[in-house]
Amino acid sequence: SNRKLRQEIWNAYQMRANNGNDKDNKELAIKISNLRGEKARLLGYETHADYVLEKSMAKNPETATKLLMDLWTPALNMANKEASDIKEMMLKDGIKDEVQPYDWRYYTEKIRKERFNLDEQEMKPYFSLEKTREGVFTVCEKLYGLQFKQLNNVPKYHEDVTVWEVTEANGNHVGILYMDFHPRTSKRGGAWMTSYRTQKMENGKRVAPVVSIVCNFTKPTENAPALLTFDEVSTFFHEFGHALHGLLSNVTYESLAGTSVPRDFVELPSQIMENWAAEPEVMKMYAKHYKTGEIIPDALIEKMQKAGTFDQGFVTTEYLAASILDMAYHTQKADITSDAETFEKEAMNKINLPSTIIPRYRSTYFNHIFAGGYSAGYYSYIWSGVLDTDAFEVFKINGLFNSDYAKSFRKNVLEKGGTEDPMELYKSFKGAEPSVEPLLRKRGLNQVK
Repeated sequence: SNRKLRQEIWNAYQMRANNGNDKDNKELAIKISNLRGEKARLLGYETHADYVLEKSMAKNPETATKLLMDLWTPALNMANKEASDIKEMMLKDGIKDEVQPYDWRYYTEKIRKERFNLDEQEMKPYFSLEKTREGVFTVCEKLYGLQFKQLNNVPKYHEDVTVWEVTEANGNHVGILYMDFHPRTSKRGGAWMTSYRTQKMENGKRVAPVVSIVCNFTKPTENAPALLTFDEVSTFFHEFGHALHGLLSNVTYESLAGTSVPRDFVELPSQIMENWAAEPEVMKMYAKHYKTGEIIPDALIEKMQKAGTFDQGFVTTEYLAASILDMAYHTQKADITSDAETFEKEAMNKINLPSTIIPRYRSTYFNHIFAGGYSAGYYSYIWSGVLDTDAFEVFKINGLFNSDYAKSFRKNVLEKGGTEDPMELYKSFKGAEPSVEPLLRKRGLNQVK
């Protein structure tokens, strides 16, 4: 509640690696961008973005940028509405100033509590790890006819790990799945899917994949099973989507199998799975109170859904601003001659980013694009978001477990790996190119004009 302290912390946060000392990254950002541009031109490309995106689903920076700009105005309109809600809340606290960037998160949390009163602790008892796993298995069985049988006779690298044989409805072997759920000292944080043996064809026979999903969910205690937040439930479904991409792969060469696809396509199988996790019909299959067995009440589901679109204007705007900044750095046809601060300011002024919001990552600490392999690729997070909401729309309209669309998604997306052009695969599944409308609806960004 100390506004001056918030301002100091925010200033320190957004000035990281930008303090004129030996840890300053301003010159490095420009140097890296210019060297990338030079390399691309030597290889015959107009810009670094053209070079990077040639093998992506978007194909070129123009297509990726068009998507970002299609979302920009609706996101900004919603962010402006959210800012006026914050201003009202500030007036209640006797603050008559304009909304500042350091007010945003503090007042957003206050409004969230007042409007939704959503308590994680109230929800957790409904999301036990065991029941959630059963829910994931049920979704896979209903969509793809898959069966999961626990194996106790195979080698595993830690006692916490469980191993499952995955088979078709007719009993045919699909692959082996390792699941490693709990934190331990030798394990990094986060969640990921990995492959121990990638699917391929050898002498006309399918070599079955061995894949693993790794998470960091709290262990069970003496009094309670492992309980998840809904974010963790989504993470489980997400990683399982990647696992299906690896398990159901049916290609000739392992270099093109499973998740070996362009970055702006790889998150479609994982993110689409998250949609099932949040559907009331599906939630009622797995969200059961670990003590009483009571199915999650409708009122709680409704609260979760309403809270889901809250603050999406701000979240989407700061993300899009960072993606547009990434594209600005990597679509230069000649060396950048200004310094990073000036370059960033000009790029953000072009899109009218309000002073109350800064890009999610500013130039001096934008690790993704300068050190993390996402140069001209930060857009791919929202590109995948557009794909997964658009793809899930067909299930919303035709039935959550519609067998024709499930077969089509399996055949055209999950089995094909990187063997064909992703946009062609998507069109084979959906019958059309993806639209941004479902994402706007999901994030509640279509409500403000």
